[in-house]
Amino acid sequence: MRDIDDVLRRQERIIDTIGWAVTYVLPTDDGTVPTAPFAYTVGLTAHDYPELITAGLPPEVAHRLLNDLARRVYDTAERFTHGQRISDLIAGYDAIIIDGPPTDELLPGLAVSRYGRDQVRLQQMVWPDQQGRFPWDDGYRFDPRTQPLIGRL
Repeated sequence: MRDIDDVLRRQERIIDTIGWAVTYVLPTDDGTVPTAPFAYTVGLTAHDYPELITAGLPPEVAHRLLNDLARRVYDTAERFTHGQRISDLIAGYDAIIIDGPPTDELLPGLAVSRYGRDQVRLQQMVWPDQQGRFPWDDGYRFDPRTQPLIGRL
């Protein structure tokens, strides 16, 4: 329990300092169907904003992108809408925001335990392949399990 208590205390300090924290979740290796790694924010719910989530990216990339988006939300009260394209987040590519509920694959556990599942709203930052196609587009280069989605466009 000491490790999780340390994580929660550290997260609390970060939230108190900047308004949110980013948590990265690695897939489990328990022999079940593989899941993608994902990252999400914790702290935006307290300010009546959706938490942000993304899947299938390396930790440092996911942290950077979510911190950029969370900063826009927290510092300037920018609101993202379902289907919104964001052209200034990933160099040379658009990202798209989709709304949806937590899923078994993309469960922001620390946000849910902090605020309650019925209070946590999510917006996912979806990234394209090298040709600018998204998971719902024909010809998307990656396996759908690479970037599970909380909803559809």
